[in-house]
Amino acid sequence: MTDRVLFLSELSAVDDFETMSGAVLCFGHFNTIHPGHIRYFLTAGQYGTSVVVALEGDAQLPVAERDRFFGEEERAQSVAALNMIDHVVILDNASLEDLVRQLKPVALILGKEFEHLDASRVSLAVDELRAQGGDVVYDAGEPHYASAELFHNSLGDLEKERLRMFRTAQEAQGVKMSEVFEAFSRGRQPRLLVVGDTIVDHFVACDPLGMSNEAPVVVVKELETQNYVGGAGIVAAHVAALGARCTFLSVTGADDPAKFVASRLTDYGVDTQLLEDSSRPTTFKIRYLVENQKLFRVSRLKEHKIAGQIEDQLIASIVDMAPDIDGILVSDFVYGVITPRILETLRSVSLQHNLPLFGDLQCSSQVGNISKFQDFHLICPTEREARIALSNHDDGIEFVANLLIGKAHASNLILKLGAAGFIAYVNDDKNDFLIRQHFPALTVNPVDVTGAGDALLAAMSVGLAQGLSLMQASAMGCCVSAIAVQTIGNIPVRLDQVKKFVLLSQMD
Repeated sequence: MTDRVLFLSELSAVDDFETMSGAVLCFGHFNTIHPGHIRYFLTAGQYGTSVVVALEGDAQLPVAERDRFFGEEERAQSVAALNMIDHVVILDNASLEDLVRQLKPVALILGKEFEHLDASRVSLAVDELRAQGGDVVYDAGEPHYASAELFHNSLGDLEKERLRMFRTAQEAQGVKMSEVFEAFSRGRQPRLLVVGDTIVDHFVACDPLGMSNEAPVVVVKELETQNYVGGAGIVAAHVAALGARCTFLSVTGADDPAKFVASRLTDYGVDTQLLEDSSRPTTFKIRYLVENQKLFRVSRLKEHKIAGQIEDQLIASIVDMAPDIDGILVSDFVYGVITPRILETLRSVSLQHNLPLFGDLQCSSQVGNISKFQDFHLICPTEREARIALSNHDDGIEFVANLLIGKAHASNLILKLGAAGFIAYVNDDKNDFLIRQHFPALTVNPVDVTGAGDALLAAMSVGLAQGLSLMQASAMGCCVSAIAVQTIGNIPVRLDQVKKFVLLSQMD
């Protein structure tokens, strides 16, 4: 133990607690630390002069759950390593209310879930503190979708910290990248079907000229243009580049962008099956940028759902291919390809042929709900998308993830946190978490984050189809998405690139 980690059984009511005067108290088991906990602790620090964490001891965990948790001392040391924490008190021989009675904190800070669903777990402690005249605050921290880390750390220091976090995650889950690569290199090539919206990303590199004298308008000169496959198409390209056999099924217009997608994906080794719909031009997104800074985006698209005849053809193709594939990826940009009938067909063939479904939904600028992906083996929402699906802005990340995985009946969940990386969750039949682990974003200063989620979905799906555990696949996805954001535009990430990336990171 250190001076910052203490056992409640070893503390006296007078001497030891005087050093914690004016403290705010937090509570939990804190099996693995993730960004949601950091928000919680930072919020707690606003209510007092120091932060004390009451950590549930091993004896207080349910017997059936104890083998899923790290030991109390290891969990305590992980919390104490955070700069915003002053003391960690392990509740080894007494309860939270006993600590409240002796510590007399100025406030007890709890997640929103303790206000209602889990209120019985803390009710005696809440009553005790209120009787003392202290405050009880239900606040897990305000959600945020960007990072200000560069204000407080150098780029080099952040990179080293992210790599340290990645290694810690691997050690915590027993993941060895050598075993992951062996599965990718020597395993049977899984055949995966990718279904979703086709997009062409058109980048326009510009030279800034200044402001117009006639109106407050930025004036630029076009230098060069470049087209990239986007949407579900780039997911298919990543799948093929990582060694799986891939078929891409989608709907495009009868136009040049569709021809570009078909040609480029063929070059990438993807079996491409595009159904033409003349009423729906291929979605075409134009991004104007100076260096790697995007100025704005213009989209040419139709968002109405596909016609019944096209929908029937898609369904027939899915049913026809189902017996010969190992999994289906759904990349839904909410542009009309993934209809309710398509989803119902996917669920049906999944049950009939025991096919895992892997899904991601993009609703940053569209309206969508990730919970429509029912009974999927894996869903990959951003935190914002998860909160939209649940109409829940206030609860902590852990509680939101728990609600979503239950609502969607998902086996696994990747909760993407932008610059903070993602948290991987494994669920059992009772919707209790077996494992949760945070994986950091390894590229600190990305060039283009547009395709990070696509790369992550592809890597996770190929890994799981190869027989990897969710945590092994997550480690792979962490590396693939880090590489994907290091260049402008969507470019498939190859397995040899990932091996080189991991080798270089181990040299630091």
